[in-house]
Amino acid sequence: MLLSNATMAVLVMPCNRAFLLKSVKHTNEVVVAKAYSRRDELIQVAIDLFAAHGYAGTSIRDIANVTGHSVSNVYHYFENKEALWLAILEHSASGIPELLKSAAQAPGEPVERFAKMLHAHLKESMKHRREAKIFFIDEERLSRRGKKINQRVQKEIFSLYTEQLLILQDEGVIESSNLSVLAFNILGNINWHLRWQDKIRSMSKQSVRNEVVNYILRGMGIGLTDQARKS
Repeated sequence: MLLSNATMAVLVMPCNRAFLLKSVKHTNEVVVAKAYSRRDELIQVAIDLFAAHGYAGTSIRDIANVTGHSVSNVYHYFENKEALWLAILEHSASGIPELLKSAAQAPGEPVERFAKMLHAHLKESMKHRREAKIFFIDEERLSRRGKKINQRVQKEIFSLYTEQLLILQDEGVIESSNLSVLAFNILGNINWHLRWQDKIRSMSKQSVRNEVVNYILRGMGIGLTDQARKS
């Protein structure tokens, strides 16, 4: 008995529909994974180039040449160079405020919490050492929106430090005529640590962080407690 094409279609449709849905889902997952992979590749290359040549000294074509993609392909993922720069900021620095808040709210005395905060900041910043080099340079090249976003993250980190310093001052642990200057000095030490930390071959990263935290606390006129040393 011969079946018409219409009848055949009706008979096989349920099986084919389930198969097609599964195939489409798998294909979409692969496409999304590749898209994220390419986007991440562009971000990583941009980080290297921005860190080496600065924001102004790096072009979209430079990024495209290194990755082997076309310029139009880069623009497919990022509207412009600033959008790529802001993606790097989101990728690396935007999570630091929450990390610092968590450390500042941990159990312990104020000095111990502050030491934990410093350790957390140093450790997280080392994961994004290359990115840290580009966030404080070439800001004048950014649009007003770009500057606002960059400054928002920096101000949030700065405010967290001044809040904790105020707690230490209220507790009588430190004395300072200007907590803002003290906060800037602390952040300056952390940023310099990112530049030279890899040159210290004779100490572990944890030991270097301990030395930096100890130096900062002693500069504030306080010592590092045994509990804080274990942070």
